[in-house]
Amino acid sequence: MKRGTQLSRRGALKLFSAAAAGAALTGCGLSSGSSVPLRVGPGSITPVPELEGVPFTVGSKDFTEQIVLAYIAEFAMAAAGADVRDLSNITGSASARNALVSKQIDLLWEYTGSSWISYNGKTDPIPDARAQYDAVRELDIEANGVTWFALSLKADNTYAFALNQENAARLGVEKLSDLKRVAQQNPQELSFCVESEFASRNDGLPGVAQAYGFQVDQSKVETLSTGPIYSATATGKACNLGEVFTTDGRIQSLDLKVLEDDKQFFPRYNLAMTTRVDMLERYPQLESVFAPISARLDNQQLLDLNAGVDVDGRDPADVARGWMVEQGFVTAPDAA
Repeated sequence: MKRGTQLSRRGALKLFSAAAAGAALTGCGLSSGSSVPLRVGPGSITPVPELEGVPFTVGSKDFTEQIVLAYIAEFAMAAAGADVRDLSNITGSASARNALVSKQIDLLWEYTGSSWISYNGKTDPIPDARAQYDAVRELDIEANGVTWFALSLKADNTYAFALNQENAARLGVEKLSDLKRVAQQNPQELSFCVESEFASRNDGLPGVAQAYGFQVDQSKVETLSTGPIYSATATGKACNLGEVFTTDGRIQSLDLKVLEDDKQFFPRYNLAMTTRVDMLERYPQLESVFAPISARLDNQQLLDLNAGVDVDGRDPADVARGWMVEQGFVTAPDAA
């Protein structure tokens, strides 16, 4: 995933004002979208009379997972009979969110932690995924006119630490709590590759160390950008432990071992669909279109979808439609 957007999910979003986000939208010419790139026919999603011919613009942020999810939403809405426009790949999470609020897009897959922490400035995340969702949904309805639906409790794109399989077996680690033992018995083995901001934030490496009771030797902390972190963690030469995102396809392709966050330190970033309150009130049928999709989406599905683009080099629209066809939600009338 592109780290610029991942950073914006956290503290970097606080650098954006609504005016700046609006200016970015105007500068990028986001007043209209393009047509859906591939055709689909009905599958388990069939035409919905109330949605027939209704114009909907689907947006996304500018990293792989979001773009694939946007196409999934577009194909779902097309199968339901809507007149769908594609406005995926909006630069910056703040700009994508502002596009939804300002009615330039109508549907946006979002992460609960992004709204709670970055958009609404809440400093204390809620560990329970359902409680976090309920809290952010209530807040967004009241404060921003944005509502949430079709939550996936199994899709959580949050932070994690990973090792290559050899180092994980050698150190005998399965969960973050195991790092305290490593720090006590083999402190030289506790080496980290992280991004520069993560190295100093309270919800980053310092917070993890405090929550799990181990000391970090700063001489054993390498600060790298996202891609090199995955490579360095896979080789295990620059560091044993790397900061990763739990749905990044590179975890799978590099066969990394993700440590369980057994104290639930990291915020929940569960996936759900967002729209404006008035849109869902006008078209409550949206919930029945997207609920089955969210029920199928979990971290493994997202890992596979992301890997299809970032590892296999396939087009995001092809990956999205292939998954929708595989799951039976749509058909592909023009497929060979």
